[in-house]
Amino acid sequence: MLKIYFGEKEDVLHNVETFFNNQYQYSWLEDPFVVDLIKDVDQSVVESPECIKSPVLRQIPPTRLSGGTKAVILMKYTDRVINASNCGDNCAPWILKLGEDRDLTVNLHHIMEFPGESFEIEILNDHRIVHNMAEMVDAATDYL
Repeated sequence: MLKIYFGEKEDVLHNVETFFNNQYQYSWLEDPFVVDLIKDVDQSVVESPECIKSPVLRQIPPTRLSGGTKAVILMKYTDRVINASNCGDNCAPWILKLGEDRDLTVNLHHIMEFPGESFEIEILNDHRIVHNMAEMVDAATDYL
C-alpha cells in the first residue's frame, strides 16, 4: 500500500539527483517498469542501460533523466523514504502502481494529484486511509 507522510520527516532522501547519480545500477534500466516509466514521464527511449534517446536532449546517460523519474526509480529499488515532491503529477500513476506491489512510504510537501476515481492511500500523519482526491486534499491540508 502507498503510504504518505505530509510535511517534515526525519530520514527522508531529499537530494534525489545526487543519490541516484551515484547509486543507480545498469540493471535498473533494463526493467520493463523503468523503461515504460522513462517513456511516459520523460518521453524518452531506453536504447541501452548507458544510453537514453531523448527527443529534446538527443542521446543522454541515465544521470540526465528528470528528477521525477529518478525519484520513482529510487522508490522501486531502494528502501529509502523519498521526497516525492521531487516529482510532478505525471509520476503519480507510477507511484500508485509501486504501492500496489508492496508497502511504499513517500514524503510530500505538496498535494500531488493522483489519478482515478478511487485508490487506497494511508496518511501516516494520522493513519487514516483516503480513497479519492477530495479525501486526500482534506488530509493534506491538516499537515501542509
